[in-house]
Amino acid sequence: MTSWSWEYNPSEEHVAAGLPPGVIAEVERLATELAALGGDAVKVGRPVDREGGLREFDILGGRGFISFLTVPRHRCIYVCNVTWYG
Repeated sequence: MTSWSWEYNPSEEHVAAGLPPGVIAEVERLATELAALGGDAVKVGRPVDREGGLREFDILGGRGFISFLTVPRHRCIYVCNVTWYG
């Protein structure tokens, strides 16, 4: 089991404000899965041609995406933005 965690950055109010509860639940489920990957989360999502930096991952069948940072030094996944087209 990994000791990684995840957080909203800068805050849940800033990132998730106005999103439907189901979208927030999916974002938090995916963030938990990314934290379980630990340092390997630097390879998940887009861009596919490099590791690290701000990553994007589709949610709910492409109806939106999350932007996140994997920070090995903090052992944390930071969810920075959620874009929802629904």
